[in-house]
Amino acid sequence: MADPHQLFDDTSSAQSRGYGAQRAPGGLSYPAASPTPHAAFLADPVSNMAMAYGSSLAAQGKELVDKNDWEVQYQQDTPVAPRFDVNAPDLYIPAMAFITYVLVAGLALGTQDRFSPDLLGLQASSALAWLTLEVLAILLSLYLVTVNTDLTTIDLVAFLGYKYVGMIGGVLMGLLFGKIGYYLVLGWCCVAIFVFMIRTLRLKILADAAAEGVPVRGARNQLRMYLTMAVAAAQPMLMYWLTFHLVR
Repeated sequence: MADPHQLFDDTSSAQSRGYGAQRAPGGLSYPAASPTPHAAFLADPVSNMAMAYGSSLAAQGKELVDKNDWEVQYQQDTPVAPRFDVNAPDLYIPAMAFITYVLVAGLALGTQDRFSPDLLGLQASSALAWLTLEVLAILLSLYLVTVNTDLTTIDLVAFLGYKYVGMIGGVLMGLLFGKIGYYLVLGWCCVAIFVFMIRTLRLKILADAAAEGVPVRGARNQLRMYLTMAVAAAQPMLMYWLTFHLVR
């Protein structure tokens, strides 16, 4: 019952029901208005902007990763020469890095008054012996796991020799900035060589399994994955083992 002292009718309840409560002539009701994208954005602009920015960063990161081609190029079933393919392994960088590592080791020993030709020769022969053991161990593992791959001994020497570049950087930073610089640079190089070995050996060791359609969770394929991880994990350990005594 309406209040006799009320001057105007109360229409707030009717307005709160929105457009759906209004009726057109003929008894048909108007459809309820749906929120527009602009209205949804204005409702919570901070979270929507953060979501859009995060999606943009994720898309850019995926594009950068996917556009990098890690596979070796072939021409008539023959690998392209390294001067025409940046992904082709070559011995120039590993050989120069090994020689430079020996020279830097001599420099580090000289700054600590520990230099001697015998000690420098021991440093070089130790690094060469570890490299030889790595190559032999990987070849034996590939034979035991029965991996059909085009990975040659020269390719293994090239891939395993890239760690000397990081070892050189770690020792030089250790001579300039002490152990803090050594651990920072060597740690970064260890992560880089680990990712590089995983991406490179995965294409070599697991290539035939992917071509044959072997399930990823097969027993033999699991052994290949473990072998790839073991080779990659051994690189940072050897980088530290061959350089930690050169920094005081």
